[in-house]
Amino acid sequence: MKKAHEVDFQLYGDDMQFVEIQLDSGESIVAEAGAMMYMENGIEMDAVFGDGSDEDSKKGFMDKMLGAGKRVLTGESLFMTMFTNRSPDKKALAFAAPYPGKIIAKDLGDMGGQLICQRDAFLCAARGIQIEIAFQKNIGAGLFGGEGFIMQRLIGDGLAFMHAGGTIIEKELRPGEVLKLDTGCLVAMTPSINYNVEFVGNVKSAFFGGEGLFLATLRGPGHVWLQSIPFSRLANRIYAAAAKGGTKAKDEGSLLRGIGIGDLFGKD
Repeated sequence: MKKAHEVDFQLYGDDMQFVEIQLDSGESIVAEAGAMMYMENGIEMDAVFGDGSDEDSKKGFMDKMLGAGKRVLTGESLFMTMFTNRSPDKKALAFAAPYPGKIIAKDLGDMGGQLICQRDAFLCAARGIQIEIAFQKNIGAGLFGGEGFIMQRLIGDGLAFMHAGGTIIEKELRPGEVLKLDTGCLVAMTPSINYNVEFVGNVKSAFFGGEGLFLATLRGPGHVWLQSIPFSRLANRIYAAAAKGGTKAKDEGSLLRGIGIGDLFGKD
C-alpha cells in the first residue's frame, strides 16, 4: 500500500502555470511557505517542522532540529506548511510558481522512489513524501555547479510537484550517454544520473563566449529535466536593463526612441 496520500490535481495555464489539488476528507499536502494561491473553506493550514511524513514523525527533537538547520543552510524557510481537508467533502486548493514557467508533476513511485531536484524547484507534495537534503559528493560540482553542494532529495511513492523557468524538457540518457548543459538549467534528475561539472576547455570561449567557465555534465542512465530560463539568468537580464536605465525607455523598438505617442499628441 502507498504511504503517501493519493491526491487528484489539474494544471492550469501555459507559461505561468498553477496547480489545483483536490483533497478528500483527511488528506493532506505539504508545501514550501508562501506557495499557496487559494484554498476552499474546510482546509486547515498548519506550519510544521520537517515534512510531515511518517518517517519524520518518528524522529526525536534533536533530529528534527538538525533537519530544520539543514533547511536554513540551503536558504529554505525553517518551517513547511501542511494543508489538511478537515471537512467531509472534497475540497480544492492551489499552488502557484513564484516566477513564469512550468510545473512538473511526478509520481515518485514511477521514478524508483527518489528524485533529486535543485533546492528552489520543489513546490508541494502529497503528505508522506520525505523532503531531505542531498549533498553533492563531488567537490567540483558543489563549488561550480550553480546549485552549490546542496540539492533536495524527494523520497516516497506519491505525487511531487516542481516548478522551473520557461519551458521544461525531459531527456532520457542511455548508459554512458553524456549531456552537457548550462549549470543553471538543471531542474531535476533521477539518482542514477552521475552529475559533475567540467571546465569548458577553452580560455577564449570561457571569457568571451558568454557561456561561463563551467558546464554541467550528466552521465546516464537515467532521466533529467531541464529548464530553458533559469531564474538567475532572468534576474541578471532585468538587473542589467535597470542599471542601463532601460526602465525609462517606453518605446524600445521605435525609430523615435525616447519619443512616445504621448509626446507627439500631448500628455492628455
